[in-house]
Amino acid sequence: MGQKNPRIAVLGTGAQGASIGADLVRAGLDVTYIEQWPAHVEAMRARGIEVRLPDETHVTPVHALHLCEVATLREPFDIVFIVVKAYDTRWVAELIAPYVAEDGLVVGLQNGMTQDAIAAAVGAHRTMGAVIEVASNMFEPGIVNRQTPVSGSWFAVGAYDDSARGREPEVQAVLSHTGRVDISPDIRSSKWMKLVANAGELVPSAILDLPLASAVALPGVHDFMIECGKEAARAALADGSRLMPIFGLSEDAVTDPDRYAADLLGAVLDSFSLPDTKTTVLQDWMKGRHAEYEEVNGLVVSVLAAAGQEAPYNAHTVRLAKEIEAGRMPRSAANVDALLDVVVNG
Repeated sequence: MGQKNPRIAVLGTGAQGASIGADLVRAGLDVTYIEQWPAHVEAMRARGIEVRLPDETHVTPVHALHLCEVATLREPFDIVFIVVKAYDTRWVAELIAPYVAEDGLVVGLQNGMTQDAIAAAVGAHRTMGAVIEVASNMFEPGIVNRQTPVSGSWFAVGAYDDSARGREPEVQAVLSHTGRVDISPDIRSSKWMKLVANAGELVPSAILDLPLASAVALPGVHDFMIECGKEAARAALADGSRLMPIFGLSEDAVTDPDRYAADLLGAVLDSFSLPDTKTTVLQDWMKGRHAEYEEVNGLVVSVLAAAGQEAPYNAHTVRLAKEIEAGRMPRSAANVDALLDVVVNG
């Protein structure tokens, strides 16, 4: 793949994808946006993408396509960044597979363990896993509120297996325009570590309908989140992964599963969120959308169940999330007692 001016697609240009893509365009790269929200595509075509950062706002003209227009493409992409919800990964990977160069790369910039679905669609030799830590939100078409500036954004990239090993610097060079990028020698473990943090923060704070910092401040909630993370760390080990540093932490930070789970959540709270940061799950529920609780907390439950272990905190979180999505429970800070009412056997 020629890296002088690679053809790049950002498949899924919500808050994360749109702001990342804008940085790449502003760096002079050839970027195509592919998006399933029609009003958002039309807004970007009319006005560009507006990214509001803590200290500045910029508007960037972009080339945006509706999802249905993928079939009109003729030139293959060298790098595709998939930035859709984890539950949409399989079908969008199949959709884009014919439009990826034979020596191209597909990178899942997502929560959850999505790399297997991507590899199944495009081949392991074209698959890169990734971890992303950027706080942003979008509630109006064409406008992103990115709370984490480039200087504070962090990514890790790593080959799916040995067939793509050594090509990480190609992706690193591109993503370095939008944040710090580390190369992970074991991206599956790195993605599990992100899931450890996500298991505690994403859904519990959304159940309470609160920004992450406000949820953590309620008595008992921080401890509940840490318990979710502890179970997730045990699930990572049961799945054959290992504890390893992410978020720019050093090897010295990697301790036992229980302590490291607390430390990872602390890193998110200290370095990657603001007082009003709302998790992606809460944003989805505010928009009336399905959220990724099965791909995060639900995965912890299923992996530990397969290993003969229980995950009561994550299972409880999933139950409440289902109640909210079914309309049987409102998301509310008044749910705190229900959230903390976990039955732990033994």
